[in-house]
Amino acid sequence: MAAPPASMSAAPSPLQSAVAPDVPGRQAEQNETACEDRSNAGTLDRLLPPVGTGRSPRKRTTSQCKSEPPLLRTSKRTIYTAGRPPWYNEHGTQSKEAFAIGLGGGSASGKTTVARMIIEALDVPWVVLLSMDSFYKVLTQQQQEQAACNNFNFDHPDAFDFDLIISTLKKLKQGRSVQVPIYDFTTHSRKKDWKTLYGANVIIFEGIMAFADKTLLELLDMKIFVDTDSDIRLVRRLRRDISERGRDIEGVIKQYNKFVKPAFDQYIQPTMRLADIVVPRGSGNTVAIDLIVQHVHSQLEERKLRWDMAALASAHQCHPLPQTLSVLKSTPQVRGMHTIIRDKETSRDEFIFYSKRLMRLLIEHALSFLPFQDCTVQTPQGQDYVGKCYAGKQITGVSILRAGETMEPALRAVCKDVRIGTILIQTNQLTGEPELHYLRLPKDISDDHVILMDCTVSTGAAAMMAVRVLLDHDVPEDKIFLLSLLMAEMGVHSVAYAFPRVRIITTAVDKRVNDLFRIIPGIGNFGDRYFGTDAVPDGSDDDEAATVG
Repeated sequence: MAAPPASMSAAPSPLQSAVAPDVPGRQAEQNETACEDRSNAGTLDRLLPPVGTGRSPRKRTTSQCKSEPPLLRTSKRTIYTAGRPPWYNEHGTQSKEAFAIGLGGGSASGKTTVARMIIEALDVPWVVLLSMDSFYKVLTQQQQEQAACNNFNFDHPDAFDFDLIISTLKKLKQGRSVQVPIYDFTTHSRKKDWKTLYGANVIIFEGIMAFADKTLLELLDMKIFVDTDSDIRLVRRLRRDISERGRDIEGVIKQYNKFVKPAFDQYIQPTMRLADIVVPRGSGNTVAIDLIVQHVHSQLEERKLRWDMAALASAHQCHPLPQTLSVLKSTPQVRGMHTIIRDKETSRDEFIFYSKRLMRLLIEHALSFLPFQDCTVQTPQGQDYVGKCYAGKQITGVSILRAGETMEPALRAVCKDVRIGTILIQTNQLTGEPELHYLRLPKDISDDHVILMDCTVSTGAAAMMAVRVLLDHDVPEDKIFLLSLLMAEMGVHSVAYAFPRVRIITTAVDKRVNDLFRIIPGIGNFGDRYFGTDAVPDGSDDDEAATVG
């Protein structure tokens, strides 16, 4: 890259993952231009609220880390419009880590504004903005009292929970779900509820001490220092702390002179030499930001994953079906129901009726693989009965939209108080890759046995992505049960090869897929036949015309 007005040191280290969704950054700090005349004595007064009018209404008082891809809101649900391509290989493991950008600089230097500008200019999906403000340590009672009197140093490295920062960033880079604390600046404490972040292909981590820890530095693939004049930073901090955090002028100035400025001189400014890029004037330096964006784009392109569906199809030909597969016994009743739902002349009403019957049998069969333990109850006759009871904590159902949600009523009918999550996966028509568009999972799903539901599985691409999402949310592989009415052998092998401890349960397995990766003889497009929507010309087997199962 050519050298911009921003000063640049050695090129950042190479990246390590796939592409990434556009996510709005957290609320930007107020952006004041560097060309203001510092000799103008009225500048400070003009930016601050009148002294005698009391405190302004409080605005943002908590730390925010957002991960919200572009949305399409309908009357019934919200759908992500930017899909996340695979971040794992055919083995089901993450091939490369997410690309992490560190943004350092003094307090109120405009780090968040620069982060937001980078996110907007990148225009790629699934970017996460992680703020160091979320990771202040929990204060003791004595420290709380000091903070209330502006006598606690929040600008010292010891004020931050670096162990939690490092573990959180490591998990995000590994593609896993994380819990991020929400810090309340008015009470100087963490809120009870933490925020879940997931799906980061690009991570932007910003904070005053972003470069203050050696282990943390090693996690950052690009380091950017935002260098803003001290007078401008002071004005911004006064304005922010008074208008947004309910502080008074005297307290802010006292804290600045006692802690903020000395900390900048001692801890923050020296880390400028560690940065790959120094951005003078912050968000006003558009040339530097453009060059940063160009570099990130080139790194993302280099590490983009390419899925070869044909290779996936031929990888396991002639192999015996895996032992983790369980097929519902093909009784005359089951085969008769398959005959009805496979018949292209079957009416929609009959298709729905017999599909529901098969779903109920499938789920009842799947529940027999859950762990059970002996338990003794007393009958109304006063006699002991030695029976069985579920040995797990809870059962959660997760449906792969849209056809998978047709299995939810059957699951609810046999599992009382079951929790339900949803995942939307579609195929990119240009790349042929599955893409994650939307997910909503119950809290604490990692402790549950998860019934993953999709009505048809042909290549296994969507099922693999769904399983990977569950693993990223710390669900143990052996607690995942993949249920489908109909599967192709290719899909069975693909899932079992990537995730050998996932239990695969279906009512039938067909041997082939055609050149368009449709199950042969198959069942047609289940979603279209069930919901009565228009069928696609090629007779897709999958629940969405754009989804490769």
